[in-house]
Amino acid sequence: MRKLATKLPLILAAALCVQIAGAQAAPKPDAAPKPADSPSKVLLDSWNDVGRKLIAMAEDFPEDKYDFKPNPVQRSFAEQLLHAAGANYYFINPATGVKVPTGDVKRSDYATKALVVAYVKKSFADGAALIKSKGDGGMNDLCIDPFANQQDRFSDLAWGFVEHSGEHYGQLVVYYRVAGLVPPESRPKK
Repeated sequence: MRKLATKLPLILAAALCVQIAGAQAAPKPDAAPKPADSPSKVLLDSWNDVGRKLIAMAEDFPEDKYDFKPNPVQRSFAEQLLHAAGANYYFINPATGVKVPTGDVKRSDYATKALVVAYVKKSFADGAALIKSKGDGGMNDLCIDPFANQQDRFSDLAWGFVEHSGEHYGQLVVYYRVAGLVPPESRPKK
């Protein structure tokens, strides 16, 4: 009983701190909710976020491991990045009236880490510039999906490539782990 009596003030203080912290984090009940972001802003934010993650990986992964493959039949780390970045032009080109690429970007054309990083950065910057130029008014513009050979809304095509980049981000997380490394997004924040 004495032990409980000596610890009771600590328990009460901890409970009070939890309640105060919770009260500070809760929105004010009379505050109006923030308005929703515009469709083009949401798309641009998602595009930039997945691009940021892939660029961080491209910059972070050791150059001497750029040709690492967890399995001989898979793409190398660099080839995964080049594929994801090159695929962006299957979205960018049809939306701008330019012929779509044919096949994957060749690793031999981007032999160094610096060249791969620059290409990944460029593809996401080009996509971001296109999304900004379309704005909300262009989200429903029609363009041709090069894989289905059918008309598609600009935003729907863009979202498909955000998803594609996210899938390759997930694959590259596995490459990091198999190589004994920790991906940038999984590291403690400073």
